[in-house]
Amino acid sequence: MQLRGPFIKILLFVTLLPALLSGQENFEMQIEELLSQMTLEEKIGQLVQIVGVDENEENFIRESKIGSILIGTRKGVKEINRIQKIAVEETRLGIPLIFANDIIHGYHTIFPIPLAEASSWNPELVKEACSIAAFESASEGTNWTYAPMVDICRDPRWGRVMEGSGEDPYLGSVFASARVEGFQGDDLKDKTKIGACAKHYVAYGAAEGGRDYNTVDISERTLREVFLPPFYSAVNTGVTSIMSAFNDLNGFPASANYFTLTQILRNEWNWDGVVISDFDALGQTVYHRFSKDKKDAAFNGLTAGVDIDMVGNPVDGDVYAPYLKHLVEEGKLSEDLIDNSVRNVLRMKFRLGLFENPYTDVDFFEKNNLKKNYKDSIALQLAKESIVLLKNENDLLPLKKDLKSIALIGPLADNHEDVLGMWAGAGDPENTVTVLQGIKNVLDDDVDINYVKGCNFNDDDRSGFEDGVYIAKNSDVVVFIVGEERGMSGEAASKIDLDLPGVQEDLIKIIHQLGKPVVVVLISGRPLTINWISENIPAVIGAWYLGDQTGNAIAEVLFGDYNPSGKLPVSFPRSTGQIPVYYYQKSTGRPFEEKDKFTSRYLDSPNTPLYPFGYGLSYATFNYQNIKADKKKISKNENVTVTVDVSNTGMYEGEEVVQLYIQDEFAGITRPVKELKGFQKIKIQKGETKKVLFIITPDMLSFLGQDMKPVVEPGKFNIMIGGNSVDLISTSFEVVE
Repeated sequence: MQLRGPFIKILLFVTLLPALLSGQENFEMQIEELLSQMTLEEKIGQLVQIVGVDENEENFIRESKIGSILIGTRKGVKEINRIQKIAVEETRLGIPLIFANDIIHGYHTIFPIPLAEASSWNPELVKEACSIAAFESASEGTNWTYAPMVDICRDPRWGRVMEGSGEDPYLGSVFASARVEGFQGDDLKDKTKIGACAKHYVAYGAAEGGRDYNTVDISERTLREVFLPPFYSAVNTGVTSIMSAFNDLNGFPASANYFTLTQILRNEWNWDGVVISDFDALGQTVYHRFSKDKKDAAFNGLTAGVDIDMVGNPVDGDVYAPYLKHLVEEGKLSEDLIDNSVRNVLRMKFRLGLFENPYTDVDFFEKNNLKKNYKDSIALQLAKESIVLLKNENDLLPLKKDLKSIALIGPLADNHEDVLGMWAGAGDPENTVTVLQGIKNVLDDDVDINYVKGCNFNDDDRSGFEDGVYIAKNSDVVVFIVGEERGMSGEAASKIDLDLPGVQEDLIKIIHQLGKPVVVVLISGRPLTINWISENIPAVIGAWYLGDQTGNAIAEVLFGDYNPSGKLPVSFPRSTGQIPVYYYQKSTGRPFEEKDKFTSRYLDSPNTPLYPFGYGLSYATFNYQNIKADKKKISKNENVTVTVDVSNTGMYEGEEVVQLYIQDEFAGITRPVKELKGFQKIKIQKGETKKVLFIITPDMLSFLGQDMKPVVEPGKFNIMIGGNSVDLISTSFEVVE
């Protein structure tokens, strides 16, 4: 007689009753009890994830050959519950499935892309947005999201720069933690929370040439100091899973890299979550010419530390399903290794509460749905805070609401879909507020809003130029809404040319000659090279893809209902030839000098970015002064308190991101010229001065020494505070033995 799920679960309950009665949440006992009853085939099934479900795959579920499903937005919650019922009630052990999804920046409510959210420098608000995304997706059957992406990226040619938090490991770590907390909350068994997955492990954002999926070759020091910290932050926050990357890292595919997946992640960090490969990343180790075939890929993946093979198939692929059993039977692979991975998967299912509540509680979500006005208000606030004011010559902005007419031009001005950006979940473009509609929402009916598209994104069609010139001539001010269509950034969207695509800039140049006041709003998924615009157009706004509330957010900034506060999480290059350009650079043996050719410089460009990391203007003006450290000499175990006075000397109330950078003036290992180590976002009334305090702890002064161990060396430390990574005031103290 074959025992089915419900009967087995009763046996398990009786066996573990003493632990349950004692109030202990003892997953490990239950995991071992399940493992002892599982066949090798059932164990391997837990390590296989499929995409979608058809009739044949339902039979594989009944045979316990599938452990999780990448479900996307194609299945309704009732269908997901039906599929789950097969796993829970029609299998021998009744082990529930996990339903995974890509919830990157919202599910139904679409928030700004992650790079834009990082421009807010407001992790608490981003945490709240992730919490809303978790609620919405959980209500439709998702248990697990493949987010956050925490890759550090210093090459905007790489299309996936849009999915992360930019170039800095500290800022990236802060947002990694915030997003994990938002998705997972304090209790993963909460029906409104889902498991998070930090990706792509590791150094995927350093792909050579900015070409997606490409090789990465970096030092262990760079790996540990730049690319690993956001993952460590996610692990410390309790992330349930990590996704291994596509790229080759220092000679080993990231999805078959024992050093990163086991030595660091398991042995050094003592993490017991799930590692899942990226989409077919295990099979692709064959194309790396690291694995001889997919059977070899199965061996390499499991022994390196990958628990789940994404896009497996119990019949013909991909890697684990057809080959792990053979490897064990041939004595090439220990079943103990499979057991360890199964433990990780079962542990995640227990943590998610799936053994207790495997089904989505449809009645609960119908009775407790989030209010639309609440979700929209968070989306709008985050969109506004994600906008970066790049230039505002002669205070052209904010525009006056009593103007008679405005010319609105550009392919993104009345665009519902592209402004959502890639990975827009189950978002409906019909819910998007376009810029045209947003401006109508803030202006009175007696203001003439003259709109034409003017041109397309990616062709040389100039047939709309004449209409653009006409409405510009007959309007008080011209606002261009230009940038990239959403498919121009994201996965598999690398570019060698970061100029504004198509003939958009040509149209701007023609209308600029009319002498009208011009504002350019740039909507994109990456920094673009906009040298001419920056030099010639008086007001420039970096808006990114802002999601559902794009139009309202941009309109409120344009007309002064919201004072922009965003700061760049990534530098804007002057040209692609300058890449990589980032603030975190090291000194050279021949520092730049204007009059000396034989220094570290370009013949045809400044070394500096067009706009630096941390940069962003406001309609207010902020003055920094009176920076002080409370101690001039400390031991390496002491804290230092640093204060600075920040004054609003402008005519508007505003928010300022006060940024703290530290420089180790001399060290046994060459160090960056400065490192972001803290920030505070504060609101200051016009005419007000606020004293801002930072406590500098020993770990903020430490770095990896010659032996790759953290060390605080004696010597002078310079403390720099300001509104971006360039315009800073400083003080110093000394660490003594």
